[in-house]
Amino acid sequence: MQVIFDIILPVFGVMLIGYGAARLGFFSKSASDGLSAFVFNFAIPVLLFRSLATTELPPVLPWGHLLSFYLGAAIVTVFGMAVGRIVRKRPLDGQGIVGLTAGYGNTVMIGVPLVLTAFGDAATLPLFLIIAFHSAVLITSGTIIVEIAQGSRAGLRKLPLNLFKAFATNPIIVGLMAGLMVAALSLPLPKPVDDITRLLGTAAAPCALFAMGAALPQYRIAGNVLESSLVTILKLAVHPLLVWLLATYVFTVDPLHLQVAVLLAATPVGANVYLLAARYDVGTATATTSVFLTTAASLITLSVVLLLIAAR
Repeated sequence: MQVIFDIILPVFGVMLIGYGAARLGFFSKSASDGLSAFVFNFAIPVLLFRSLATTELPPVLPWGHLLSFYLGAAIVTVFGMAVGRIVRKRPLDGQGIVGLTAGYGNTVMIGVPLVLTAFGDAATLPLFLIIAFHSAVLITSGTIIVEIAQGSRAGLRKLPLNLFKAFATNPIIVGLMAGLMVAALSLPLPKPVDDITRLLGTAAAPCALFAMGAALPQYRIAGNVLESSLVTILKLAVHPLLVWLLATYVFTVDPLHLQVAVLLAATPVGANVYLLAARYDVGTATATTSVFLTTAASLITLSVVLLLIAAR
């Protein structure tokens, strides 16, 4: 139970304050958007840069860690597509959105502060490895499925260029790559740079959690409750269970890497799924409802995951 008081209550307590401030009108949508932009464009990239720049890199990439997480996500995505087909008889594009909703977690706004609060700076490297590929692998896969289903060859032709642009302009990826370069070259951070990045990085976790809580009123129960409930089970229970099984019985994974992968797999649905659904005008109700349900339910499920990790 100490894990809940030390990790879960502070994390979700800050989110709850943000949610209450937005619901009561003390924190406007424009303020929430501005804080989210600060977190995504500055605070978290700087936090990850500094943490990675001061981390000793392993001589070999831990493939078991990555495969455990992403194979788990792929399996859950297929299950989610099956849910979309069976529950609402969705065509392929709708199945793609539902599948992505089941497999895509909020690894940045919730995952980063949660993992670093739970495991400290030692978790920076396994955290980085998953975040670095997360959107690239999952959002790209979902986009390809939707583009194929909607018959947009032009969209598929532009996908590699769009993917490159997304990488080059994503502040989190830029921060990670810069930190990786500094670490690989064993360059010390000058004291002014170290001080500035430390101060900005300190703001990342509380601001990210407050911003996520303040943004939550934008999501609601928008329909398709049965489908979204099944997606919630897949995202919060099945995905972390699959990652644990793969990391324990299929691959050889360092204990800390396993714990980080399982915890990230247990994060609620990320908002990018809703943005993709809105872009293609398919599955938006399910994406919106799933973001709300999984974020609310993750207070309990993440507590269970952390308790199980602490018990091992």
